[in-house]
Amino acid sequence: MTILLIEDTVSLAEVYIDFLQDEKAEITHVTTGAEAFAYLAESAPHIILLDMNLPDVDGMDILKYVSDNGLNCCVIVITGYGSVARVVDAMRLGAFEYLQKPFDQNRLVLTVRNAMERMYLRQMVDSYKSQLGISEYYGMLGNSQVMQMVYDTIDNVARSSATVFITGESGTGKELCAQAIHDISTRGDHEMVILNCGAIPSELMESEIFGHVKGAFTGAISNRVGAAQRADGGTLFLDEIGEMDIHLQSKLLRLIQSGTFQAVGSAKTSTVDIRYICATNRDPLEMVKKGEFREDLYYRLNVIPIEMPSLRERGQDKIEIARNFLRRFSGEEGKNFKNFSPEVVGIIQKYHWPGNVRQLQNIIRNIVVLNDSEQVEREMLPREFISHLPDNEDYGDLATTPDTAVTADSRPHSEDIRPLWQTEKAAVEQAIERCGGNIARAAACLEVNPSTIYRKLKFWSKAEKDMT
Repeated sequence: MTILLIEDTVSLAEVYIDFLQDEKAEITHVTTGAEAFAYLAESAPHIILLDMNLPDVDGMDILKYVSDNGLNCCVIVITGYGSVARVVDAMRLGAFEYLQKPFDQNRLVLTVRNAMERMYLRQMVDSYKSQLGISEYYGMLGNSQVMQMVYDTIDNVARSSATVFITGESGTGKELCAQAIHDISTRGDHEMVILNCGAIPSELMESEIFGHVKGAFTGAISNRVGAAQRADGGTLFLDEIGEMDIHLQSKLLRLIQSGTFQAVGSAKTSTVDIRYICATNRDPLEMVKKGEFREDLYYRLNVIPIEMPSLRERGQDKIEIARNFLRRFSGEEGKNFKNFSPEVVGIIQKYHWPGNVRQLQNIIRNIVVLNDSEQVEREMLPREFISHLPDNEDYGDLATTPDTAVTADSRPHSEDIRPLWQTEKAAVEQAIERCGGNIARAAACLEVNPSTIYRKLKFWSKAEKDMT
């Protein structure tokens, strides 16, 4: 466990650290709000010991920062004032507990241990949620194992300032991934500026990134603010960065390394604070070998790599995504489609989808716009798409029902799957055990109503009797 101690009185901080020396925790001590904000911008400790009376900020501002940014930590408020209203405000902002000065070692140790217990239970619940899988995540659909890995990576990297390099075939959702990272990050309330390096002529790209001043070149009839200035405080997403001219890459490297740039035609140096995310559908290392991409820029950008899987790698996700598109487009077009025929399910599952999610999206929209029925049949598929299907392919083995279609390599063995109620029961029972049998406390840690746990315990007891 990690603990951030925010206390401006060094002698008191030394006493608290001494009190906690036997606890299994790594303690970092800061004396000001500025130091605390700098620490929290880089990482989230498990526990924060927060003195409310700091020399440069009100402790309530730090608590609000933790709450607003969704940092997963327990905050223990330390106050010498004893103001009931102030304590109530702190608890409303999510403080776990408060300590009123003066307090002894036992009181501090007990409170910290309770917070550690709370964090342990949170991690346990998050682990069970991860095992069960996420089916929708910031606009991305699918609970396949490869997508769960993508979601986990985004969760882990989003709140850092590290540069992210997203790779993957066209149509796999690289921009959605970048948007998710930005939205979760501490920069989410600022703009994510998107620059498609493959859609802008190379002679205009420098002006697009850095801006220009009036008269800088023919046609520059006024000053123009570039993407770097617009992204100040936020995120700059460089899509298809592999298409950027190699001569411009050196200027981009300088911007990333120094945080400074000059608009085209200007001698003034501007400073910006930007988080960089880039993406390409090409192999960047192969481009480096061919001399098409600067090696130093590649390693500067490739701090956190994320590879978006192709649709053909995603098993049952294909059907879930197709159904989502069918529901959405049917609603937009006022059509009656509700499902796919068993044969169409088999086609969706077996087809290799070279255009990935974007191709699947276009095909479903084509079907909905040109047809109307409750069920999508094979003959509704676009002719060009059907012409690419193997003539003798049998889709019946995967198309018994729309709800049970799975790929052959992803079809699970029934003995490997636990019923959902048993997984949930194990999590709840472990929480109750960790809370010493106190169901109310376990409910608070699991963030549910105690009556919910009592109801579930009664249901599980009956289910187990029925099984015997």
